Amino acid sequence: MKKTPIFNFLIFYIIFFTFIALFYSIGIAQGYYKDLFMDGGVGLTSRTSLAAAEYAGLSIEYLATDDSSIQAKVMIENEYDYNGVLLYPDGKPRFRVIYTNGGKATKHGNSLGEKGRNRVKTFYYNGGSYTGSCAGMFISSISYYSTGTWGSYYHIWPGRTKTTGLISTATGHFIPENSPLLQYYDFGGDFYIDSVRHNKGGYAREDIDFPPETEVLLRYDLPVWNMHEKVSCWAYKKFNNNGRIVIIGSHPESSISGECLDLMTAILLYAIDGQGDININGTLYNRQKRIMDKSTIENDPAYTKIGDKQYHHFKIEIPEGVSKLSVVLDGEDRYHLNLYLKKEDFAFRSGADYADTTDGADKTISVSELSSGTWFIGVECATTIGTINRDWGYEYTGNLDVLNGVSYSITASWDITE
Repeated sequence: MKKTPIFNFLIFYIIFFTFIALFYSIGIAQGYYKDLFMDGGVGLTSRTSLAAAEYAGLSIEYLATDDSSIQAKVMIENEYDYNGVLLYPDGKPRFRVIYTNGGKATKHGNSLGEKGRNRVKTFYYNGGSYTGSCAGMFISSISYYSTGTWGSYYHIWPGRTKTTGLISTATGHFIPENSPLLQYYDFGGDFYIDSVRHNKGGYAREDIDFPPETEVLLRYDLPVWNMHEKVSCWAYKKFNNNGRIVIIGSHPESSISGECLDLMTAILLYAIDGQGDININGTLYNRQKRIMDKSTIENDPAYTKIGDKQYHHFKIEIPEGVSKLSVVLDGEDRYHLNLYLKKEDFAFRSGADYADTTDGADKTISVSELSSGTWFIGVECATTIGTINRDWGYEYTGNLDVLNGVSYSITASWDITE
């Protein structure tokens, strides 16, 4: 059939608006270095691409190595970075979500050690979301004393799992009618996903220590095995400041098309949509300079330096009768900081009422007439690092000092008309 210009236009129209709808479903990644970090470290499958991330338009970095020293430099700390790539200097998540590959959960947890596991816990408890399949599912849960692996898991989902014992077999999954995954795809409208790869995965135990906040997203369909109708995919979010956990016992991550690709994409999107609430660093008072110069090791996050592509948020309470407001940002000259101001909502580059994005780190916003109420100030560190792609992941280059943070001061001043 000959494709007419109108036909081609319709195809473009459908693809364009499908992309726009998906883009806005995940939001605009402001305040993060990238969207997704994929952990394929020691004991895990060393995957270097994730089709679902590309499908959703997510920016990604990965770790793909069985070398514990490389893993430690990336995920724990190195000479340029006290925090590892997952965290900003104040402990906030540097990525929006982690995906942990399949493999051997205990081996991976032990290879990270307590410090490495705490990096992942801090990421989650400070608002980053967590996803994982098979081993990535197991390691997020509570492990058993009897296995000798109590210290090797993350314990961020406070429930128990059980292995299926099923090796290299495709399984079906029932979709409950209230499953949040249906927000993203209808999966053919039959509440069923067929032929998802499964290899030694597990399920959530509903008979013991099942957290009441857990959402059942899918159940297995395999009548000949003990996993039939057990919880195969689930989500968990207890507190607003935490991220959302979305984990699965099977392996949709290698899929490049069809409903299995839609499933993995929906898992990522639901996790991202459950990121922790934005928190303010503090309230600014009239003519009182706030200095943000603490390092990670000083453990004072409210006054800690800002990281690459990160935002710090402050608020001010403007009384009646204010005739002029001036917000002054004073930073280090070799970095680029931006300043934003917005009433009654967090101040980002997109949607700010006032902004100063000129070159350098010293910025000023002056407003001659403004209404009373709560105003928000946003400070953005636009400086970031460069990357070199290695066979194991990404080596950072350029201004590496930004990884440990940029110091600055912020002052808000206003006059009250008598």
